Amino acid sequence: MHGNVQTYGFPPGYFVIRNLATNRVLDVEKDQIEDGTEVILWAETETALVETRRRPESNNQVFFVDPTGVLCSRSSGHAIDIEGDKLVLRHRRPVSYPFPNAYAHPLPIFSYSQETGEILVHFQDDPDYENEHESDAWKSRSYLLTAIPLRKPKTILDDAAAFLSSAVSTPLSFFSGVSPRPQATPDEVFKGPIDLDENEVVEEDRGEEAEADDSPETGRKVRMVVIANKCQSDKVLGDKARNRRRWEVLSLRRVDARTGGI
Repeated sequence: MHGNVQTYGFPPGYFVIRNLATNRVLDVEKDQIEDGTEVILWAETETALVETRRRPESNNQVFFVDPTGVLCSRSSGHAIDIEGDKLVLRHRRPVSYPFPNAYAHPLPIFSYSQETGEILVHFQDDPDYENEHESDAWKSRSYLLTAIPLRKPKTILDDAAAFLSSAVSTPLSFFSGVSPRPQATPDEVFKGPIDLDENEVVEEDRGEEAEADDSPETGRKVRMVVIANKCQSDKVLGDKARNRRRWEVLSLRRVDARTGGI
């Protein structure tokens, strides 16, 4: 059945992908099949790993690598693509010119490292299809998946504490009325001329408040981050950020491993 399919570190057959930091799994949002549907993190809707014991309704949390090496959703059979920094469901599209472009392009290859637990994304062409500055700089960058923490909604007391803390930490700008220089957003870093090291700051130096992942919401976002120097990034990465980048891939079995029965 699987033949000589290159699975890039993923197991052959069907599997579930769990994020270690959030204990949530990749999930095609609301089991939709429309092109561009986002892939998010959601609580497992089925914990059994034996095929005959699983509910088909949970197939939107199951994935496989097809014969071309592309990661796909079991529920729809469609491929997983990157749109901006989001994971989305992608229907196979006819070639349109100039090729590649945001509409039609080679699908990315996702690879899984059992050693590090990371899922990397590999592109055949510059993933920023709107980039007017032709450069090979994208080839030296690393692209990998990470979970995004979600903090519970702030209360009035939280806002008051944050206001006072800001006044103390930036007294000159507070009293002079001069606004501090804004930090680059992830979108500006990815698409603009800003050095990609700024994007690492966004991911790694969130601060204690932004690191909190205590929202009662079931869902979380998963994003692709762009790293200019992965070796340097790995040295300074905190434990929480590191775990957000770590994944566990669980194969589905046809028979019970303990009894050998169905």
